[in-house]
Amino acid sequence: MLRGHGDDAYRYGDRIRSNFSSNVWYGADLSGLWRHLSGALERLSSYPEPDAVSLAERLAGHWEIDTGSVCVTNGATEAFYLIAQAWGGRHSVIVTPSFSEYEDACTLHGHRMTFVSLDELLDGTVSLAGEGLVWLCNPNNPDGRTVAPERLCRLIEAHPERVFVVDHSYAAFTRRPLLSVQQACGFENVVLVHSMTKQYAVAGLRLGYLTAHPALIRRIAMHRMPWSVNALAVEAGLYLLAHAGDFELPLEEYLQEAERFRQAVGAIPGVETLPSDCHFFTGVLARGRSADLKEYLAREEGILIRDASNFRGYGEGHFRLAAQRPAENDRCVQAIARWMSRF
Repeated sequence: MLRGHGDDAYRYGDRIRSNFSSNVWYGADLSGLWRHLSGALERLSSYPEPDAVSLAERLAGHWEIDTGSVCVTNGATEAFYLIAQAWGGRHSVIVTPSFSEYEDACTLHGHRMTFVSLDELLDGTVSLAGEGLVWLCNPNNPDGRTVAPERLCRLIEAHPERVFVVDHSYAAFTRRPLLSVQQACGFENVVLVHSMTKQYAVAGLRLGYLTAHPALIRRIAMHRMPWSVNALAVEAGLYLLAHAGDFELPLEEYLQEAERFRQAVGAIPGVETLPSDCHFFTGVLARGRSADLKEYLAREEGILIRDASNFRGYGEGHFRLAAQRPAENDRCVQAIARWMSRF
């Protein structure tokens, strides 16, 4: 966490009533999961599976791939650090702005790093010669942009010596086509990183997984600590997959509301919003600092936003919002407008 994260509601005690800083789905009904886990507490008396194999098998069945193509992890973040460790000391090309843990993991494991924009990567204006990793988020955090699978496949095929680490944490939040799990497992140089945190709103459990060609999974899993995924997390993952229909996102409705919200924020004088393919988006202040806006909203309005100024490639006026319920979105628009009217 060298560059910091959002969703720091704990800093404000009980002030926060609406959290726009987290990209986690706000509408999941977890009551059934809570009841199920309450009945599984006896599992805490025994060690869990050392490699979460039962959940890996269930995920493999879900995606119709070989079990050897799945590695369950303690959240997507553990996956990033395992990948960086497996290719320790190599060269990483990191698409920015994006999630800071790619850079942090590479720093910890001695990578040489080159930072590029998504356009530079796709246009071929940056060299990918030599071995190493390419890191990108699709849909991207913080701006919600997506890369079409055909463009990504051309890039992957043109650079077989590079391993492409594609963060799919927000794949459930877009209607845009993405590289499929089956496609990715067919390549020997692609790793998809998945998060169960975002869609199912179980951030406290820390539950993620990788899908890739079995040879890549074996290389990465060599560095995984035994029992890194606890028994309740495994049990939760099994429950969520078995009851997937209970957690289906109302995607069309949600994305329509997110776009309405984005346009309303962008209509505030002195605020620009960038187009997005998913439920969150980036805003840019023409006046003032996003850090000051965040503090005002948290302390005066009970609203938490993501100060995005610490994303590499962004400036002091950038912030990120994830759409919530319509009434909350409207309240956020009004609060930002009040702050901007001070200038």
